[in-house]
Amino acid sequence: MWDFFQTVRYRHSVRAYKPELPVTREQLHAVLETACAAPSAGDLQSYRIVVVQDAGRREALSMASGGQSFITQAPLCLVFCADPDRAAEEFHQRGRSLYAIQDATIAATYAQLACVAAGLGTTWVGEFDEAAVRATLDLPPELTPVALLSVGHPAELPEPTRRRRLDEMVIHAG
Repeated sequence: MWDFFQTVRYRHSVRAYKPELPVTREQLHAVLETACAAPSAGDLQSYRIVVVQDAGRREALSMASGGQSFITQAPLCLVFCADPDRAAEEFHQRGRSLYAIQDATIAATYAQLACVAAGLGTTWVGEFDEAAVRATLDLPPELTPVALLSVGHPAELPEPTRRRRLDEMVIHAG
């Protein structure tokens, strides 16, 4: 098991998976528990996570995402959906328009790091046809898909990408 900093440094987008190696029930449970432990506005957890293991639905999600074939290749796809109505109950319009989306993306980030810590690879997918994802998953109208996370055992270890220097990213306001 890695420490947190190693986990963050080791996280890379994996676009090739070993489809013959499934994500175990234990791995999936640990990832979902970690995602649900993520902070959220007012502790409301204004999101839902859809677990997609069916090959046909993963293929449809791939097509809804511009043909990104790694979604089909990975044995699992997690779809993070905002629940704006839940956030709006407490935080009104700001909850609806912002907090629910933040909640879903924070949960997805926690899930992504949990996958890496469990020896799995992931790729975050934000480019997709929302209507096609909704139809593929039969989502209720109150949920808004905000991120797809392909999950599986990596068949590749991508080279680290260049990151901007801290002095280009951080402003010290004093």
